Amino acid sequence: MPKVFCLGGKKKNILLLSLLSFSFHPFTVIAQQEKYNDSIEKRIEKVETNLASEIQVEGEPNWNIKERMKFYHVNGVSIAVIKNYKIEWARGYGWADSAEQRPVTTATLFQAGSISKSLNSVGVLKLVQEGKLNIYKDINDYLKSWKFPYDSLAKGKKITIANLLNHSAGLSVHGFPGYEKGDSIPTLLQVLDGKRPANTSAVRSEFEPSIKYQYSGGGTTISQLIVEDIRQMPYDKFMWQEVLKPMGMNSSSYMQPPSTENKNKLATGYDVDRYYIHGKEVKGKYHIYPEQAAAGLWTNPTDLAKYIIETQLSLQGKSNKVLSKETTALRLTPYVDSSIALGVFIEKRGGEKYFGHSGKDEGFVARYWGSFDAGNGVVVMTNTDDVSLINEIINSVAIVYEWKGFYVPFMTLKHLAVSDNVLNSYVGRYQNTTASEGQFKLIPGSIFTITKEGHQLRAQSSDQQVIDIYPETENRFFPKTSDTDIKFMIDDDGVVEKLIIHQNEKFIECKKIK
Repeated sequence: MPKVFCLGGKKKNILLLSLLSFSFHPFTVIAQQEKYNDSIEKRIEKVETNLASEIQVEGEPNWNIKERMKFYHVNGVSIAVIKNYKIEWARGYGWADSAEQRPVTTATLFQAGSISKSLNSVGVLKLVQEGKLNIYKDINDYLKSWKFPYDSLAKGKKITIANLLNHSAGLSVHGFPGYEKGDSIPTLLQVLDGKRPANTSAVRSEFEPSIKYQYSGGGTTISQLIVEDIRQMPYDKFMWQEVLKPMGMNSSSYMQPPSTENKNKLATGYDVDRYYIHGKEVKGKYHIYPEQAAAGLWTNPTDLAKYIIETQLSLQGKSNKVLSKETTALRLTPYVDSSIALGVFIEKRGGEKYFGHSGKDEGFVARYWGSFDAGNGVVVMTNTDDVSLINEIINSVAIVYEWKGFYVPFMTLKHLAVSDNVLNSYVGRYQNTTASEGQFKLIPGSIFTITKEGHQLRAQSSDQQVIDIYPETENRFFPKTSDTDIKFMIDDDGVVEKLIIHQNEKFIECKKIK
């Protein structure tokens, strides 16, 4: 059950998202895109104006997509929503490239990051289905151009393809940073052995396989090599012919770097930076990932929605464009860990099971969910490296489309009356001595400021966005956007001497200096 607390505060005015042309403020950009019937357009508008965080404030309206894009400095967003095994709508917002003033459309391509692993598992299981692989046999039975160097850490146990697909192989290398344009790009073997010009360490055992989950993009990269060794063809070509094209994902590709033919469709990646209103453009616009299976997919929400729908229909025995009902059921069956299957994470929310995955490449983040039953799903992709907005949009879709139990706030704050005198005593400047990353980014010596507007306290760290904070008790406050909390400490004389910020399981003291 969600927590319920009391708070003080006043209602905010909500700004409705402008659906005008892209000649206005960059965060209102919606290019000329498909219009739907009135009932669907009304649902779209509800999604756009019901963005919700994990902490709800009773009586406070949810946010709209315009203000949240601005708040998080997100350039572009693309969304696709699935209802009853069909794409009900898809729409893009903001800029694919802010410098070029190129708006996001439903055709704009984003880097999918680790969502690449979900489609990779479809490709690998296609080979299993054809009898070319056994997912429970030693990976070295199939590797030809390279062999995994077992050592004592594996304790004599063999790593299987199933281990690679569900991160239970006990392997190193969580993820990959990619390579800037102009960098020397390593071969797959150089990546696996951690040899220059690879920028990650060798993929090796850290503990014995099949005992627990440990995320490893390195393990997924081994599965990429298995595909190439078995089929004797480039990985991106295999995935196009055997997976993407059959599912109708005609705009998607694992080609790295991407084809120049798609240059005007590619979104530019941005890293979050408080000194840039749109974030800081990734050098070269995006990174290159030779680790294609782990991080190399270029796609859009419409194409990913087709993959979700095909998975759902295949599980029902109503489609077999790539995998049979039995193979799809195997792909969605947890292995070793109850929350992860083969290339997908499994969650049960409100009695319904969902499969999904998130993704992050340099300057890009994405996430999708699809229900096992009922034919529901959502895909959100952005070209700015901040996942918070994606979660809020998905929560909104769940609210509007009444996915029972999918969105349950971590905490619901009720109104608590705190006197102006008490609130005024908290106003001032506070200085910390500890670095911390989270809702509030802090470096040693930075200034944390508390201000008051009307009856509302507001917090700001250095040059970050000002955030409203709400009282759980008279001296403990929460921002609506996270489970971070701020506690004001009072000395024996009743004077506020410091505040303590609790975030990411750390406590940061900030002494009041003014």
